[in-house]
Amino acid sequence: MQFARTILRDAIRFALPPRCPSCGEIVEADHRLCPTCWSQTEFLGQPACARCSLPFDHDRGPAAECAACIAEPPLHDGLHAAVAYGAVARELMLKLKYGRRMAHAETAARMMARVVPSGLDLIVPVPLHRSRIWSRGFNQAVLIAEGLSQRSGVDVARDALIRVRRTPTLRGMGASKRAKVLAGAFMLNPRASQRVKGRAILLVDDVYTSGATTDACIRVLKRAGAARVAVAAFARVLPDREGD
Repeated sequence: MQFARTILRDAIRFALPPRCPSCGEIVEADHRLCPTCWSQTEFLGQPACARCSLPFDHDRGPAAECAACIAEPPLHDGLHAAVAYGAVARELMLKLKYGRRMAHAETAARMMARVVPSGLDLIVPVPLHRSRIWSRGFNQAVLIAEGLSQRSGVDVARDALIRVRRTPTLRGMGASKRAKVLAGAFMLNPRASQRVKGRAILLVDDVYTSGATTDACIRVLKRAGAARVAVAAFARVLPDREGD
């Protein structure tokens, strides 16, 4: 029986070989980038800002913060992203969200696992408005959060936050305009109040751009009594680059 399973598995892998989640090139195993896409991807890590993990060009010490965090301390309690937003990350996320390649959420979670902080009590995905879930069929942040939960053992509160109002794309808006558009767009699910209070939470999204969306979610979670709210994303748009 085991021999038959091995033969069947090998036949499937021959007919449907693993492919790079970004460009589609054949690779050695599932969820791996091909050498070309790997070399074109900027993996984030140290040295970086102690508060928001913005990459530094040299080591400034373990407590060093970037100018933006010093000037205006962020609402979050740590920002963690696996890669810088670029062509490879963009293609991978587009295939996940609009190409229905839901396995790419597992790819993202695997890459994010190394940057997720310890000491967490709960993982909360950034919610989509119900109209977008109806049209897309799923929330990519929920799928990524579930992948992180499997690796960390931390529970996911899939519906702790509710997006009560659909908002337009934030591209091209200034910080104050983004905040105004998102004001009141999220609320806490009343059934999640006890799960959130006093907890250290990881707020998960696919791409972190300006922080306007996650800030709106953090405000709701902290008003509900969350002790800490860190943010994790697959990709982060660095300040000198543009994203979707």
